[in-house]
Formats: sequence, C-alpha cells, structure tokens
Amino acid sequence: MLLKTHGNYLCREDGSPFFYLADTAWELFHRLGREEIDLYLGERARQGFTVIQAAALSEFDGLTVPNACGRLPLKAVDGRFSPLDPDTDGDGNYWDHVDYAIRKAAGNGLFIGLLPTWGDKWNRKWGAGPEIFTPENAKAYGVWFARRFGGYDNIIWILGGDRPVETDAQAAVIDGMARGLREGEAKRHLMTFHPMGERSSAEFLAGKDYMDFHMIQSGHGVGRGYESWKMLRETYETDPRPFLNGEPRYEDHPACFNFSYNFLWDAADARMNLYWDVFEGACGHTYGNHCIWSFNREMTDYYPFRWKDALTHEGARTMRYAKELRLSRGYFSLRPAPELAEDDGGVTAHVACARGDGYAYVYSPLGAPINVRLGELGARTVKLSWYNPRNGLSQVTMIAPGGVVGKMVPPTCGKGNDWVLIMDKLD
Repeated sequence: MLLKTHGNYLCREDGSPFFYLADTAWELFHRLGREEIDLYLGERARQGFTVIQAAALSEFDGLTVPNACGRLPLKAVDGRFSPLDPDTDGDGNYWDHVDYAIRKAAGNGLFIGLLPTWGDKWNRKWGAGPEIFTPENAKAYGVWFARRFGGYDNIIWILGGDRPVETDAQAAVIDGMARGLREGEAKRHLMTFHPMGERSSAEFLAGKDYMDFHMIQSGHGVGRGYESWKMLRETYETDPRPFLNGEPRYEDHPACFNFSYNFLWDAADARMNLYWDVFEGACGHTYGNHCIWSFNREMTDYYPFRWKDALTHEGARTMRYAKELRLSRGYFSLRPAPELAEDDGGVTAHVACARGDGYAYVYSPLGAPINVRLGELGARTVKLSWYNPRNGLSQVTMIAPGGVVGKMVPPTCGKGNDWVLIMDKLD
C-alpha cells in the first residue's frame, strides 16, 4: 500500500496513520549477502521499524568494490563510470540484488527509503567519489532507476546522500534526478532529501514541488544539531510541510566523531532526539547504529562492535515504544505544546511537550521534576500516567483537578531514566 501526506504527518492510501520509524542501513545492498539481508530485515521488522534507508550507489567505494555477489553497479567505459551504463547483464547482477532486498523488505512489512546514489557521486566534498552525475545525465538515470524500482509499493525516494547543494550545477543534478524519478515511476512514491550533518533539506529545496516532506540530519556532534528539535522547528518555519530527522546521533557512534573522548553515544542519547523530535511534530524518526549502517565486521576504535552484535542493542529495541505511544491516541491531531510545562533551558534537559485531541505528552529526558500547567488542557479532571520509554509500559499515578499548576516527579532520575508524562482529559 502506497503512502501519502496527511497534514503534517504521513498515512497509507486508506488513511490509516503511518509512523516513519527508520533505520539507517546505507551499505545494505553493497555489503550484505542474501542470508544476511534476511537476518537484518527480519530483526528490524520484529523490533517495530517501518522503513530501512539504503543507498543504491553506496558510500564505501560503491563503484569500484563489488557487492557480496561479486558484481558492480555500473560498467566501466574507458576506465570511467557513467550512471547511464548500469550493469544489468545476466542473472544475479548488482541490481537484481537490490530487487531481492526490496522484495524481502516488503515481505517483512518494511518500506525502503531508497537513495538512487550517495552524495559523493554528485558533490564529492569528501569521500571516495568519483563525481559521475551532471545536469545532463541525472534525469536519464532517474528515469531508468524509477522504471527499474518504481513498480514496488514499498519505496520512498530519498535524494541527496549526506551532502549539501552548493552550486547551480548541483541543484540542476538534484532537480533533474527528481524529475526523472517522477517521469519513470509506475506509481507515485513519496520523495525527500537527506542532507549533510546539521543541515536541513529546506535550506536547499524549499518550495520544490517534488518534495513531499523535509528531512534534517542533526548529526553526531554537539553543535547546532544537538538540539534537533530547534532544527525541525526552523525547517517547518522555512517551508511548512511534514518533516523528520533523517540522521540523529547514532547509538555506538564515537561522540563528535572522536573515539579519543572515550564516549559512545548511547541509547539514552538516541531516545533524547527521538522524543524531542516527535513531540516537535515530526512525522517519524530515524534511528541509527554506527556499526549497522556500515555493516561492520571487525571491531576497531571507531567501529566498536560487529554489526550482528549491535543489531539488538538497547536503542534499537526501544525505538518502537515511541511509535506505539503515538499510535495509542488521536494520531493526526498532535502538535507541539510548549505551554504545557516549564522548560529550564538546559541543553540536555529540554522538556518537550505535545498535545492532541483529549491528551498531552511531556518528556523529561533526565527524569527531572516537571512543572506542569494542567489548566492549559481545558479539562476539569485529568488522569496522569508515567510512560517508560525503555520498556513501553505505563502506570497511572494520579487523578488530578485540571486547573492546577504543579510539580510532577518521575519515578527515577538521571541519564538513562527518561520518562513521558501522559495527561488524558477525563471531563
């Protein structure tokens, strides 16, 4: 079943809510064999994910290093690669392997957030490259790519690939590829753009008719992107359409890219961005594990786990609880509601608030006491419950008069003891 937008959120064709809960598996088509694809997709489906983000022309020497089947995506002509020369010879070619993964994802109820290429192929800036896309060939590649994969229902097109649009020529490449995808697809799929760290697609593509929703990459440092909810708010103010965080702090990623700090972003860090962003009105969220996106096989300082060992780490196991909480109450009515609680302004302690028809959520990332304004709900009586983002369980804590301002104290406190206060209007 295809997807479409519904106000600030996404839904299926029948109007039922769709929560975009993604994992970054950028190297999926390039590095995994078929049994490994089966293992990975099966586990992510069991963990409640709904989207897998992966690049067709991948980052890690994707043009020159064969995939697990020993095949390259493009033919070399006079030592050069062109996107207009895909290698489709014989059974089991590179693109057949992509087909296999998409079909296997569909069988697991998963969408593929499909990047036609990683960004170094049109704006090298850093990475292996080479740049092979021009304004002249990008549209033709988009048409071919969409004719090859656009017949699948479980596709979301993702342009970009961790790079900014910095020149008119690069803008023409993105526009051309988007137009080609639209021309070549058999069914209309949602489309977005994955930018580089601490940037938003709205900075480059505001007003573009092919953009269905915007994506930020808040990234893995402590700069502008740390407070990801602010980036999302700025994105919506720039171009009001659905939005989400396409790459926040990865679990098991060396903080600020520096393993000498001796600190890996952990599950608590990943959940901070998750709940901050969802309660800012995001149409979903993307999780990532540093050792999964790369499908790392050997432990190093920079990649501290093998990918199969990282597959069930805490962050991946607890992402689903945000989706389940969102689906538990009026889905499409949710909006940011900072008026519901005091925010002390602490960079790691931002209190995120959202409300919908008859309910509200307040998130405390460190389990700190929350000064709530129940009167803002407009109810005489309110049921208050604590929701545990680590196990998805909730417990009613009190029934209170709706006109009060009071301090609510979570059951536990400290990093890794995040809580959501649920406020349900009774009358």
